[in-house]
Amino acid sequence: MGALKDAVPGAAAGDLLRGAIGAAMAQHQHKHVAGLATAAAWPPPAGIQFPRSVTIVEVGPRDGLQNEPGAIPTSTKVEFIDRLSATGLPVIESTSFVSPKWVPQLADCSEVMQQIQRRAGVRYTCLTPNLKGFERALAAGADEVAIFGAASEAFSQKNINCSIADSLERFKEVVAAAAAANIPVRGYVSCAVGCPYSGKVEPQQAAKVAKALYDMGCYEISISDTIGVGTPASIAAAIAATAELVPREKLAVHLHDTYGQALANILAALQMGISVIDASVAGLGGCPYAKGASGNVATEDVVYMLDGLGIKHGVDLAKLLEASEFICAALGRDNQSHVAKALQGKRAAAPA
Repeated sequence: MGALKDAVPGAAAGDLLRGAIGAAMAQHQHKHVAGLATAAAWPPPAGIQFPRSVTIVEVGPRDGLQNEPGAIPTSTKVEFIDRLSATGLPVIESTSFVSPKWVPQLADCSEVMQQIQRRAGVRYTCLTPNLKGFERALAAGADEVAIFGAASEAFSQKNINCSIADSLERFKEVVAAAAAANIPVRGYVSCAVGCPYSGKVEPQQAAKVAKALYDMGCYEISISDTIGVGTPASIAAAIAATAELVPREKLAVHLHDTYGQALANILAALQMGISVIDASVAGLGGCPYAKGASGNVATEDVVYMLDGLGIKHGVDLAKLLEASEFICAALGRDNQSHVAKALQGKRAAAPA
């Protein structure tokens, strides 16, 4: 879907937001570097409004569960995915085919993919950082795979033990094998605005990695704030720089909520024409290689906001809440979604 082609007419809320946040962000504007727009791209041009519809990519079963401290039964993961499949979510990132040495929580990746009840219209995707992982994912029936390149050299070394250039070179064989098998490949740009080891990441660096993944054959690139340090200004800068090199309609955002900025950042992305949003039910997640990073933005919170903006998404919030409550009970943890907490409180206060 072309985000600009399908944009809705300007809404009063959007106009108010541009004015208020635009003024607040003016102090963060930077000069253009190497011909790429930075935070000066905020607020968005008046001709760019909200997309009519948004695709939500649910990453809870993979990005959400990979950072849990204890072992999770395969049956729990399968039921979790099956419940998510019933919500109307079009894409569910179900697991990761990585070495159990590095991510033991997902060691049962093949079993999970083979046991889930697949629903028509839902794509079940997997993270595959190398050719061996791709081959295992293909055998397990993955509809799509994802690869990732860090925008930070320090993070790349800590995460996959090689430089950014070397990691991109490794991914070429994954993309080639996927093309031969007619399997779509999605790309992530990790640490697109900040790194836990080296600090701020320049927009041009994130854009450079995004272009490399796109040129390699990734059909979509998700700009990822892995540690959740982004603000509307820095996310807008990363999007603006990347959109100079990769078609805007091929971009998505993947935003962690460590500093409570994820919804504001998504709103900024929506106003810049982004129509694909990654989210994790109950705000599950984190990153084993990014200490202090909290979970992704909660899917329930994204759905509620999109409803308020009148943007179509196709997800049943009531069923989503059921899946959210199920996995939180199974993990023995509190729900991190503000919307889930509010709805649970409202239900508890209702007369019997």
